[in-house]
Amino acid sequence: MSEIWAGIAAAFRLIFSFDADLVEITLRSLQVSLTALVIASALALPFGTWIAIRRFRYRRATIATLNALMGLPPVVVGLIVYLMLSRSGPFGVLGLLFTPTAMIIAQVIIIAPLIASITHQAMRDLWAEYHDLLISLNTTKRQRILTLIWDGRRALLTASLAGFGRAIGEVGAIMIVGGNIDHATRVLTTAIALETGKGDFELALGLGFVLIALALAVNFAIHALTRTESEGRW
Repeated sequence: MSEIWAGIAAAFRLIFSFDADLVEITLRSLQVSLTALVIASALALPFGTWIAIRRFRYRRATIATLNALMGLPPVVVGLIVYLMLSRSGPFGVLGLLFTPTAMIIAQVIIIAPLIASITHQAMRDLWAEYHDLLISLNTTKRQRILTLIWDGRRALLTASLAGFGRAIGEVGAIMIVGGNIDHATRVLTTAIALETGKGDFELALGLGFVLIALALAVNFAIHALTRTESEGRW
């Protein structure tokens, strides 16, 4: 038990002394996850809003597929991206494998369906409220989408934060496509797995506490935004 407390104390010393390795790994994690979040949100928010207001032949199948992709195993995504970016793959010539770019691609594929699905659910309810008004004003489809995105911006931000929470905690896919290379592709989750295997529990705990802090910050932000949105509707 004393060893555990000693490890925790050492981990906090690393955090508050701004250990160089810990800071580097944390910043790289934020860089990869935030970049993936921006790209995924740019694709998923308009798409989720579009399928909420548009009626087309395979709409139900599209929604069902989108919901199913939310549970797509990250290691399968990592394997697919690895095969696509490997030397024998169609994009191997780009030399992206084992780079932060490959990790970003994998994270975008993982979180985009989640963001799009949450967006669809939120925009579907909002569209039910705005439908008659927007139709009566003879608005175009583009105007309807932009109006819903603006009025539902808090719900959409919540969807994006949920995507970030999943991205920052992802380990399987980015381990496969990133390779966990020191000073290149090592991020919080992969570093925790490595340091635990090496027996360096001090750094592993320090990284773990940082990851927990980021996850808590995201959850508190989602809670605050959801509460604000609910109060605003009253």
